Amino acid sequence: MTNSSVGFPQFYQIQQILDRFLVAVGYYFRFSLSYRDIVELLRDRGITVHHTTVMRWVHHYGPIFKALWRRHQTAHAKSWRIDETYIRVKGRWAYLYRAIDSNGLTMDFELRKHRDYTASYHFLKRLLTTNGRPDRLVTDQYRATLKAVKHLIKQDYLSKSAHQCSKYRNNLIEQDHRFIKRHRVRSASFQSIRTASATLSGVEIVHAIRKRTRRELSLIGFSVVDELEALLAA
Repeated sequence: MTNSSVGFPQFYQIQQILDRFLVAVGYYFRFSLSYRDIVELLRDRGITVHHTTVMRWVHHYGPIFKALWRRHQTAHAKSWRIDETYIRVKGRWAYLYRAIDSNGLTMDFELRKHRDYTASYHFLKRLLTTNGRPDRLVTDQYRATLKAVKHLIKQDYLSKSAHQCSKYRNNLIEQDHRFIKRHRVRSASFQSIRTASATLSGVEIVHAIRKRTRRELSLIGFSVVDELEALLAA
C-alpha cells in the first residue's frame, strides 16, 4: 500500500497501527517480558491496548514471521548441529527441535509433543530436503535420533561419513538454547502446543535475525522493530 492508493490521513493511521503492533510483538519476542509489561511500555508511548490484544497479536503473527523468514533463508555453512530442548506446555514437557550451522546461525526449528523417532525423522528430513546434504551433521546419542539418522542414510538423504555423535561439538547449539529458555522466565506458561509453537516461532525468528545481524557487523545496530518491518516488506 502506498501514499497514492490512500489519502495521507489514512496512510498515517495505518502506519501508526503497524508501528504499534511491531513494537508490541517485537519487544515481546526480543525480551523476557510479559504481556502486561508490553502494555505498560506502550502506555508510556501514548498507546493503550489490552494485554489480551498483545497476546492475540503474538499468536497470530509468530507463524507469519516464520513463513516469511523461511522464504528468504540464505545459504548456510555445511556443518550442522542438531539438538532439542525442553519446553513446558500446560504442565507437561514438549520438545523444541532446533538446528544451527557451525557459525551459530539458525537453520530451522519445530516444537513437538514427543521426543521420539517420528519427531526426529520428520524434522531432519525437512532440514535435509530444504538445505541439501551437509558435510557434517552433529547430533547427540539419543536412541530415537540415531534411528532417524540411520533411516535417512538408507534413503540417501545423508552420507554415513557425515554423521557424528559428539557432545563437545554440540556445545554450540546447547549454548544457543539459553536465549530461548531465558525468554520464558517472566512470561506466562504456555497453555497449548498451538500457542507455544506460535510464540516460539516469533522468539526464534528474532533470535535468528539478531545473530545474523551481529555476524554481519552492522554499523547501525540491531532494531527488532526495523527488522520485522523489513521482513514484512520483503
